Amino acid sequence: MEDVDPAELEALLVRGWRRFGFDYFRPACAGCAECQPTRVVVDGFVPTRSQRRAIAGARGWEAHLERPIVDRERLELHARWHADREVARAWSPTDLDAEGYALQLAWPHPAARELSFRDAERGHRLVGVGLCDETPDALSAVYFFFDPEYGRASPGVVNVVTTLEIARAAGKSHVYLGYRVDGCPSLAYKGRFKPQERLVGAPADDEEPRWVAA
Repeated sequence: MEDVDPAELEALLVRGWRRFGFDYFRPACAGCAECQPTRVVVDGFVPTRSQRRAIAGARGWEAHLERPIVDRERLELHARWHADREVARAWSPTDLDAEGYALQLAWPHPAARELSFRDAERGHRLVGVGLCDETPDALSAVYFFFDPEYGRASPGVVNVVTTLEIARAAGKSHVYLGYRVDGCPSLAYKGRFKPQERLVGAPADDEEPRWVAA
């Protein structure tokens, strides 16, 4: 769908849908409910000790929230990150080029935002890029990739905590983290951000969504 506005996107998010480019989806696997739509309650969020350490370690980074863009710097960063994941987690190789990046990660949706991090102490080197959506009452984290050289600095944690801080400053009630899968290393980390809620079932358009504490 190409004409979904931010308010309509929010109505989809509260029912467990996600946006990636111009595609909208939610799990529909018979006999399996491991993918749990999850969101963090912004007002109640307090970083844990390890999350505070990650933020302290990124003190020299600059965060910028802008519209998504496509350039060589981002393409090269994504290629390095994905190549590292191919070795560490046996991911399949990718050949994401500028056109593919634009379609998947920088589609010109009115809600689309890019949260980029730069290391001011190293010539403003690009450390990580987080793609997210902004709706009237929430931010929705969509995708994040980072320089493998900074892996020990927990850039994924920095991205989520910074997104929550931005949401709090903007008066948003929730940050959606997509699907939490406790048995998957790439997705289980989402459970560390509290207080958290999960969606019960897959409510229809005319059904009131029910989110419960997770």
